[in-house]
Amino acid sequence: MPESRFAANVIVPDWPAPPRVHAFTTARTLPGNSLPPYDAFNLGPRSGEDESIVRANRALLERAFNLPASPRWLQQVHGDRVLRMTCELPDGEPQADAVFSAEPGVVLVIQTADCLPILLCADDGSEIAAIHAGWRGLAGGVIEACVRRLTMPPSRLLAWLGPAIGPASYEVGEEVRVAFVESDPAVESAFAATRPGHWHCDLYALARRRLAALGVTRIHGGGFDTLADARFYSYRRDGARSGRMASLIWLKTATDSA
Repeated sequence: MPESRFAANVIVPDWPAPPRVHAFTTARTLPGNSLPPYDAFNLGPRSGEDESIVRANRALLERAFNLPASPRWLQQVHGDRVLRMTCELPDGEPQADAVFSAEPGVVLVIQTADCLPILLCADDGSEIAAIHAGWRGLAGGVIEACVRRLTMPPSRLLAWLGPAIGPASYEVGEEVRVAFVESDPAVESAFAATRPGHWHCDLYALARRRLAALGVTRIHGGGFDTLADARFYSYRRDGARSGRMASLIWLKTATDSA
């Protein structure tokens, strides 16, 4: 088990996942190595912080939480590419925005700083997935692409929506609203007009709508606001010098004591 100073600074999903499914999201308040303005636990190497500090934080993440293996870090590009991860480590950080696995000990990870991390697991603990869902990914079908790759039917999946920018903080232009409403007029309710040509956007509502349309109805989490909550990194709040959190999920191994 991690020390209390680490365990107290993560978000643990509030979902009825099987006991062999482990998951959490890091907060910037973890006792790490990052200096201002990234203090203290930045995990994003493309955030502008010295990469040696990010590597030190990633190594600390593995040690402090007794991870069964190194996380499968990705280069996320707001697309819909989905990768299956196995016990064999990939070369470098492959480009993808969703990953899945059925192998114990394979640690899936998604980095965010306002975008929505979505974790999935089969209700029998046989399969897991992690999705990076900003508005482009949601509109481009990253959820659908990931769910299609899973063996378990959607009705047997549980979903958790992790920390993302909240609807009261996320103002977008007309092109974002159009990208969703043109294909599904029912999502109009996820947008609230603010000023001419601009709208508040509810990423959580958009994700729930797409999951439910696929048949994933057991959806938990949501209700966070990374911009308003100082525990989290926020690109909208801090700009290019924002760090990144990580949402991790893995299946317990025979020797995993976490």
